[in-house]
Amino acid sequence: MKQHKILAIETSCDETSMAIIENGHTCLALTVLTQMATHAQFGGVVPEIASRMHTENITLVLADVLAQAKIKPQEIDAIAVTSSPGLLGSLLVGVETAKTLSYIWQKPLIAVNHLMGHIYANNLDQQMVFPLLALIVSGGHTQLMIMQDDYQYEIIGQTQDDAIGEAFDKVARILDLPYPGGPNIEQLASTGQPSYKLAIANCTGPYDFSYSGLKSQVVNLVHNEKQKSLTINKADLACSFQRAAIEQVIKQVKKAIIDYQIQNMIVAGGVAANKLLRAEITALATEKQVNLLIPPLKYCTDNAAMIGAAAYPLYLKKDFADLSLNADSQGNI
Repeated sequence: MKQHKILAIETSCDETSMAIIENGHTCLALTVLTQMATHAQFGGVVPEIASRMHTENITLVLADVLAQAKIKPQEIDAIAVTSSPGLLGSLLVGVETAKTLSYIWQKPLIAVNHLMGHIYANNLDQQMVFPLLALIVSGGHTQLMIMQDDYQYEIIGQTQDDAIGEAFDKVARILDLPYPGGPNIEQLASTGQPSYKLAIANCTGPYDFSYSGLKSQVVNLVHNEKQKSLTINKADLACSFQRAAIEQVIKQVKKAIIDYQIQNMIVAGGVAANKLLRAEITALATEKQVNLLIPPLKYCTDNAAMIGAAAYPLYLKKDFADLSLNADSQGNI
């Protein structure tokens, strides 16, 4: 069997990352240069700064990943890049780099959707089995989909407003926690108790999600306590919020597992790194006798390895882009 090597590029937000992936499953090299410390000074990602830092870092990351893998450009079979969705300026740095390398090295160009990357992170060092239920939990998306095969899917549920990761970040700001919000909420919640009663939303669709109301409950609770000159127990409130947010995920996933008689399931997206979510979804899968895959922590957050994994089925189908490829900040899967 020929060993197909894909050089993958990910610059959709504030991580400058490249990887070399062999046959869609093996990561030969991965470099992630984070901008987190810079954006933390502003309480969140500043798009203009992010794109400028990608431009400064991209050639350094390329040199590093090639050195790690100890391979030459002629040994690369294709160039893959995140082309959507994300911050437009950030995406453009990756897309233009990929197009340049594709032209200079005379290699096929593969456009990858960032969310598909998160899904295919489950193929790194392990193997997805179809059909399956995919749960996507990230800063911009909360979705449930049924996948029959590679790139064959039906979305059965999604958020009606805020995504779960977005809600984590907003609540973190309410509690005056630093960027990034999600991990800091999780850390604070680990020291608290679920002493605050927070309701989860009843959604229109049987597998849909809603986090705007949960966030508003936290806002109102903090405001009312301040009006009464009472002290908020931030650890308890973080714990209560996290449990309510994840309870809604488990509730909807459980419905889908029963209704669709699911045997295989994957979890994808940055929020898949949350320890409570991983524990609860694992317990549910065990209870329902579902085969569950969750990516290793290093592949949960934004990285180029997942982009290379997602590009491999497209490579086999010769689903290539040309040099007119452009970035799309709003691209859906």
